Amino acid sequence: MKQILLIAFIISQVVCCPQIYAQENENNTEKEASLEQKKEQIIAEEKEALKKEVLAINERFNNGEITSEESDRLKDKAAEIHALNIENKIAILENSIALSERGETYKDTVDIYGEEGKDLSRIEIQFFDEEDSMIEISTGQQKKYDKRTRSHLLMAFGFNNAIIEGQSINKSPYKMGKSKFFEIGWTWSTRLLEDSNNIRFRYGFAFQFNGLNPTDNKYFVQDGELTYLEEFPGSLTKSKLRMDNLVVPIHFEFGPSKKIDKGNYFRYSTRKKFKFGIGTYFGFNLRTRQKLKYTEDGSKRKDKITQSYNTSNLIYGLSSYMGVDSFSIYVKYDLNRIFNEPNRKENNISLGLRFDL
Repeated sequence: MKQILLIAFIISQVVCCPQIYAQENENNTEKEASLEQKKEQIIAEEKEALKKEVLAINERFNNGEITSEESDRLKDKAAEIHALNIENKIAILENSIALSERGETYKDTVDIYGEEGKDLSRIEIQFFDEEDSMIEISTGQQKKYDKRTRSHLLMAFGFNNAIIEGQSINKSPYKMGKSKFFEIGWTWSTRLLEDSNNIRFRYGFAFQFNGLNPTDNKYFVQDGELTYLEEFPGSLTKSKLRMDNLVVPIHFEFGPSKKIDKGNYFRYSTRKKFKFGIGTYFGFNLRTRQKLKYTEDGSKRKDKITQSYNTSNLIYGLSSYMGVDSFSIYVKYDLNRIFNEPNRKENNISLGLRFDL
């Protein structure tokens, strides 16, 4: 019932006082942004303070003032203290918010106004010091002893072209340096072995954008079931066919890791380690569009034509990558034809850089 009354109140405000409502909405947005900025500032300040303490501890260890075990103990203690600092300072902010929403203030609290922010009771920050030692700040609940699955942002880009049946890629009708691809998505990595992180199973989803730029002032023409290149009647400054795909990539990743044991929990780190991945992907085509730029009667024109161009609806292929840390050389090859039969057989191929962040 309270939710219904609240919705009715909001609707009445929008209908009767749109300008006031817009102003209030803008103010709330500014307050939320201010709140998040202050929380981020707290985390940044504590993280920087912890880094300085770790550097000081490392200096004492290098000077022979303390042992390796004492160095690790001091680092863990410093991380615990700054984790509590973050937790307590954020609690002060959230309590100040709760007071302000009830129209109350307290002279020793921080002057913050706005809606209560998201739950930050489980903050985990990971970084490496100058000696490549992993330091973690974690607030709230106790760390999970063994975390077998981690998530990553996937981003890749590079050159795109086509393997054409009975024709050398050197004679491709598509420009080598101008035809490009871009890929972005989200993946998860799960350790497969109980006592080793040498084999990981990676899976997720990604958007692929494959572009083909024809040579010799040509563009794509769709005539029924046929799609072919034809000389453009004017002077083209740009001709590009782009296929937008949604795919599910699946890879097995191999490579060494460093085990970091903190006593009450442990983690595997692939920082600065070699890795090799091989796998497949499958999905479907979301859209195919041709973009043309040219000059007509002294005026610059730009056309964007969206139609099927007889491109394949199902996307599936093989992909592999090899690199160090988050950086890799990346290659992928579509097993499906670019253009459906009875068109000639062409398969998309891409080579570029991949980042798992």
